[in-house]
Amino acid sequence: MPSPTGHVARLALAVLLCALVMTPVAAAATGPASHPGAAAWTARPAGSGSGTGGRPYFYLEGPPGTVLQDRLSVTNPGRSPVTVRLGGADGTGGSGATGTGRWLRTAATEVTVPARTRADVPFTVTVPAGATPGDHSGAIVVRGGDRSVDVRVRLRVGGPTLAALTVEDVTVSGRAIHYTLVNRGNAVLAPRIDVRADGLFGTLLRREARTLPVRVRPGQRVRLTEPWRDVPALDSATVRLRVTAAGGAHGEATARAVFVPWAPLTAGALLVPVAAGAGAYALRRRRARDRRPDDDERPGRSPGDRQHSGSRHLAKAGAES
Repeated sequence: MPSPTGHVARLALAVLLCALVMTPVAAAATGPASHPGAAAWTARPAGSGSGTGGRPYFYLEGPPGTVLQDRLSVTNPGRSPVTVRLGGADGTGGSGATGTGRWLRTAATEVTVPARTRADVPFTVTVPAGATPGDHSGAIVVRGGDRSVDVRVRLRVGGPTLAALTVEDVTVSGRAIHYTLVNRGNAVLAPRIDVRADGLFGTLLRREARTLPVRVRPGQRVRLTEPWRDVPALDSATVRLRVTAAGGAHGEATARAVFVPWAPLTAGALLVPVAAGAGAYALRRRRARDRRPDDDERPGRSPGDRQHSGSRHLAKAGAES
């Protein structure tokens, strides 16, 4: 027959094991209370099943005149309900909607998500019948409390795709070349650029075509800078920029730049008036000495003095003879 001491020992061991098992669960339940930032709500494209498909943005495609649908997931891991407001915006977000953002419609403009709950909000994108074929960008803006999250929406409207790219406003300033890329087509472009600069005595700069770290949306203007560290001290250069992109898009522009060592020229320009002033002063001094009157013509001398001076001149002349 088992002793009472054995029963007590087994009971104590069972209680200890239960305490060890329940401790991580309790810590997990109380963790968000001690770290409020860990319970921040999130907004992302809804996935299948659990809603954690991991899509970084929405991608929708359809011809003009169609209505496209998808779902946005708002997750509240906190211990209190959260109310968020939803709206559409152009590009990568913001407060205004004049293009793609106006095509977005959420099922509700305000949603309250209970604690530890995920809410899937349906939305539609109504593509106008006259929409331009190609790529369009928009966003669903989710605001709650002091936070704002932009969930990107990429839309491709079916139809002929036109790739057109131009380079404009090329200028040279200091040790850099500034220019503007303009997407005049209806497709998002990843441009490549070739840079060349020729001076009076040969090539000053030559860079082979390379892909720029930007994506230019239809109708977008992007101002960029190309560094040029080894600019000449004295030369006249012609700078040529050529840009290309997929789909046959290409553009070219030139600009002229004159390089002058302004510091030495400025110093020389400052020395010219100084030297001219010194020369004028020396000339005036010389003329003043040339115009000085002789002793016989100095004012204030009497006739007797002049006669005595004449006698001395005659005596000096006789002695020399």
